[in-house]
Amino acid sequence: MTTGIVAEAGDVHWLRADVALAAAARRQAGHLARAVGLSEERAAQVELCVTEMATNLLKHANDGSLALRVVRSRGRAGVECLSLDNGPGIDDVGRALRDGTSGYGSLGIGMGAIGRLADASGVHSLPGRGTVVCARFWSDGRTAEPETVATGGLTRPITGEQLCGDTWAVRSLDGPSAGALLLMMCDGLGHGPLAARVGDQARAAFRESRHISPDAVLRDVHQGLKGSRGAAVAIALVDMADQRVHFTGVGNITALLVHDDRRNGLLSMPGIVGAQLPRARTQAMAFPPGTALVMHSDGLSDRWKPLDFPGLFARDPSLVAGQLLNQNAVRRDDAGILVALHRPS
Repeated sequence: MTTGIVAEAGDVHWLRADVALAAAARRQAGHLARAVGLSEERAAQVELCVTEMATNLLKHANDGSLALRVVRSRGRAGVECLSLDNGPGIDDVGRALRDGTSGYGSLGIGMGAIGRLADASGVHSLPGRGTVVCARFWSDGRTAEPETVATGGLTRPITGEQLCGDTWAVRSLDGPSAGALLLMMCDGLGHGPLAARVGDQARAAFRESRHISPDAVLRDVHQGLKGSRGAAVAIALVDMADQRVHFTGVGNITALLVHDDRRNGLLSMPGIVGAQLPRARTQAMAFPPGTALVMHSDGLSDRWKPLDFPGLFARDPSLVAGQLLNQNAVRRDDAGILVALHRPS
């Protein structure tokens, strides 16, 4: 059996809404675009996209931020741009996406043009609560084939820090388990550079593990974190052969299966990975089409309900992660979230 990284957390450049947002976003986005090999024309389109996002935030939102990052998935790289705000939201998203709409457009290109420029994009808005816009530009310019199980995540450091101790990663499995995915959500204890270092070690141990079962992978991560300050870690195996999720976790990681506006929790055991690993306890639950697996750290409140997010769980997983973090993250802690969506056939 061999394994390969599908996607994992990387550096996220968070830019808060202020008078210099557009210039800072344009500069950072252009740098990321050229770093992953986008042509000058495509880099200019990324810059145009984030300028429109920034201008909309300053003109229409109560408050918000942009998250810019390099994304890597199945051997290719791109730039992902997320705009997150806390209201007032968009009453008619369909109208806002039509070119020429003056109620939300600001540069003469409008939100509809963002969708045309990007290889993948999406919008989710909660009237009165906030909007998330996502745009992704791949270095090869190709739109990926739809995946049966799509994954995405997002991290944000505690206010005042640049580095985040929360991290995530997704691996694919070949051989007898072909089509299955292994997912890890990790919350390095504390904040800042030392917590981020723990997250890096956890991702390395997760990448190097050659086990399939979540409890065995968790033990490998435990070994990789010995001598560190430790972490809360959850491992999930998404097995498409039997359409089930197998889960084990230690520490304060929330894991939920969302289906038909209901959520079912998967329990983590008390302990600290890298220091005090309890006896493994693996749970299994059905994972039929239309189900979302959501794993997040305690930097997000776990009191959210699927009914509070109409239409969200049919969207791109990065958009799902962005909106859940947007509505539920707390400023006093690092925040990290990983989403896996079993798309209906």
